[in-house]
Order: sequence, then structure tokens, then C-alpha cells
Amino acid sequence: MAILAVAAADHEFRLWNNCPFQIWPGLLNNPNKALPLNGGFALDKYQTKSFRVPDGWAGRVWARTNCNGAGHCETGDCGNKIECHGAGGVPPVSLAEFTLDGWQGQDYYDVSLVDGYNLPIAILPIDGTFRKVGGGQYDCNQAGCKSDINAHCPAELALKNGGGATVACKSACMAFNTDEYCCRGAHNRPETCKSRDWKVNYPAIFKQSCPDAYSYAYDDTSSTFTCHSNGGIKTGYVIKFCP
Repeated sequence: MAILAVAAADHEFRLWNNCPFQIWPGLLNNPNKALPLNGGFALDKYQTKSFRVPDGWAGRVWARTNCNGAGHCETGDCGNKIECHGAGGVPPVSLAEFTLDGWQGQDYYDVSLVDGYNLPIAILPIDGTFRKVGGGQYDCNQAGCKSDINAHCPAELALKNGGGATVACKSACMAFNTDEYCCRGAHNRPETCKSRDWKVNYPAIFKQSCPDAYSYAYDDTSSTFTCHSNGGIKTGYVIKFCP
């Protein structure tokens, strides 16, 4: 049984907290996929933690901030607990998203700000674990958002703490809940969810700060990265907070 368990866990993830403060990463599996590390843990400043996931894994990773002893977090909270146990993070939150071993063995990964933003985040394939196919901009390169969007978040999108500081920036969909900004109803297709229908192009604020991250639901062409394993070595990824 132990041999089977080791063989199934093929992809390494390294979570690196490069922030000058503690964070609490959250992990969420897609349906019928494994949940790593019970879904969450604390990670001290400048520390790393590694874990492995099985072939075909899909899910997301995010950072929670300013969590208290009871597990309640100022951003990214998953229900007042340190181990999220299958609960997602309350937006606004920056997300690292993965679908591994897809069509022809290809991995897909991206950083999404569709649910808003709380911290800078980047995804980097681990040296020696991948091979490029085509060599384009989105082939095994770094995905992410290095900018501090909180510093210039519009007031109508800002999530503030008790001290009045902006700790996260909402998406327009979260802030206004309209079909136009949420890409639903008559706007639920790429050709109908367009900036011409937005009173203010809030997604452009996110895109200008972080051009390689998803800014709204149909922002696929400039946000989705792909990668392939290096022969018998499975792809591994670093998820870096405050890159």
C-alpha cells in the first residue's frame, strides 16, 4: 500500500512565503480530486512548505492573511478554521489554479483575479521537471501578479479592515453583482462579455497591473499557461507569495 501511495503522488508543489509576515495558505481540490494537507496551514514569513499531489490533480491555492487563534482570517477566510477541509476562500482573494495531466499530458495553470485580489502571487515551474513545447510566452513560463493592487484599488472596490487600511480589492462582479461584470445571462459568452458593456472597465485596472493574470471570466488567451512533464519526471511548481 505504501508503494502505491508514493507512486501516485507525482507532482511536487512548493509554497514559498516571501512576504514579511505570516500567511495561512488555503488549498481546495476540484471534485473527485485529492485534498492536500487537509486544505490549509500556517506558513511563517520567508518559509517554504512542500507537498505532492497525484496525477491528474486539479485545484487552487490562495493565501489567507491576519488569521487569529480561532482560525478567522481578515482575507481569504475559509470558515473560521486553519485547515479548510474542502471549503474555498471568501473573496476577494488572489488564486493560483491548476489542472494537471490534461489533454496529451499537458498541464494548465494560471493566476486568477476574477474573484478579486489580496496578495501578489506567482507560479513558477520547478527547474528540471518540465519541457517546453513550442516555446511561446505561455509555455512553462512564470504566471502571476507581482503588483500591489491594494495600493491603487478604486474606493468602490476596496475591502478595508477595522483600521481603515485596504487589505483586498474586490472584482467588479463581487462589488456590483451585475450580469455584465459577472459574464452571465445574456453576457455569458466571450463575444458578449465585453468592455463596451461595462460602465467602467474595472478589469482593465487589474490587467494593467498584472497582464499575465485573469482579470475577468473570459480572459483566457492572455492568462492561461501550459507545461509538459520532462520525460519520466513529473512537473513541479513553486507558488510564491509576495514574489
